[in-house]
Amino acid sequence: MTQRTRETTTTREAAPGGLAQGWCALSALHGRIESHIERALQARHGLSVREFSVINVLSEQHDGPGGHLRMHQVADSVVLSQSATTRLVTRLEERGLLARYLCPDDRRGIYTNVTPDGLRLLEEARPTHDSALREALRDAAQRPELAPLVTAVETLGASA
Repeated sequence: MTQRTRETTTTREAAPGGLAQGWCALSALHGRIESHIERALQARHGLSVREFSVINVLSEQHDGPGGHLRMHQVADSVVLSQSATTRLVTRLEERGLLARYLCPDDRRGIYTNVTPDGLRLLEEARPTHDSALREALRDAAQRPELAPLVTAVETLGASA
């Protein structure tokens, strides 16, 4: 066995454990961030992270081609099942933050828009969300196993 073959074999054998550790660190970072943002949004605005995300995604719709999202697209955007997204949209609609209507081009399609009250709440909640995100990242950066991931998130944010 050549030196290169031994190195490749060793790398393959070591990779799964490293991959699992990386995934655990990423999962831990996500959980910490989501929990921190959740507490801040609930305390100040009565919104969950998922509710904020749905309102935020829907607020970016426009009237041009492809400007409105169907429920499965919203579900994909907020990483929920379609049924969970529908239940969440129903709750937000009952609170007067969203409104549904039939698609004018396809009567089978239903679109969801953010109401003026929903837009107002989103604008009030956005600084809380962003501040909580920065706080959670700052706290996570103090943990050696999470610091590289925080750097990656911050790098992605700077390039967007």
